[in-house]
Amino acid sequence: MFKKWIKKRGVQKEELKGPNSQELAKQTEIKELAVDSSSQKSPKAPEQSDSIQEKGLKAGTQRFGLFKRLKKQMEKTRGGFVRQLDQLLIGRQEIDSELLDELEELLIMADMGVTTVQNIFENLRVEVNKKELRDPLALKKRLKEQIINLLEVPSAQITWTPRPFVVLVAGVNGVGKTTTIAKLAYRLKQEGKKVLLVAADTFRAAAAEQLDTWGRRIDVPVIKHGAGSDPSAVVFDGIEAAIKRDIDIVIVDTAGRLHTKVNLMEELKKIKRVISKKVKEAPHEVLIVLDATTGQNAVSQAKLFSEAVGVTGIVLTKLDGTAKGGIVVSIVNQMQIPIRFIGIGEKMEDLQKFDPEEFVEAIFAES
Repeated sequence: MFKKWIKKRGVQKEELKGPNSQELAKQTEIKELAVDSSSQKSPKAPEQSDSIQEKGLKAGTQRFGLFKRLKKQMEKTRGGFVRQLDQLLIGRQEIDSELLDELEELLIMADMGVTTVQNIFENLRVEVNKKELRDPLALKKRLKEQIINLLEVPSAQITWTPRPFVVLVAGVNGVGKTTTIAKLAYRLKQEGKKVLLVAADTFRAAAAEQLDTWGRRIDVPVIKHGAGSDPSAVVFDGIEAAIKRDIDIVIVDTAGRLHTKVNLMEELKKIKRVISKKVKEAPHEVLIVLDATTGQNAVSQAKLFSEAVGVTGIVLTKLDGTAKGGIVVSIVNQMQIPIRFIGIGEKMEDLQKFDPEEFVEAIFAES
């Protein structure tokens, strides 16, 4: 589809060139404008249309490039359970209980979780018994569809409004939370948003300085206090600054608290209350950053943080470093919370908006 679009675009441009003679080209252009326009229009109209088409082509090219990047970064997962899946299906003429059992075990080993895998194969077994699924290759296609369906959790898209739009970010130490905040701020700034970072992690030594360093790199202001300060006070000052500076989006970093420490979870609740008092209906988005390489432990983290502050979205990092990308499916299915972004590398551009269908296609794509 993408190649046909480029080819078609090229044909359109060739058609616009006209004859070789410059004088004849001008005459032809005048005639074509007169015929093509049912009403009097400015001769600039074709140029404007051409500009729109070029923007569409550029956007399509960028999207295709992002997919190639995602596909490349998901090689470990694709080379893991997906390759083993293909090996199981090669040479099979029919779908039997033995094949289904082996596939079920394979998906559990890929960190999809027992409950999630049972849900998938409960549906598949029904279709097999009804003779709706007979071909092993059709089984693979149906498996992809099942996974996509599980990942498509009904949820509202982030609109980044009203202003200031406040994002509260939580997560344990070591998941890449601070780096993820910097990447998100960079992404939003590239979209033309005025972003402000709030360093409310006063628990960990040098956490505020780390965020401040990122802020200088991406040219985004950071509100911070000294180490050991009251994080709620930092947040209060940050929201005040955002209102005065007419900031579009405020991203609040919080301590990389261990989810088992009750006092730190209570502190997180207090931060949320302070935000709510300063800005109506804020925080508008509560993101939890999870490390894909930690497997099922990420699910337990998501549950506890959600109980404490009502997580509305997930950012899953380090997907490029695991062969068990099935954890994505497990988290969404068990939590029924959408994955907003995924981290697939160390570059600023490697924080991508999560698209369930694109993600599954990248995993199952041929090398």
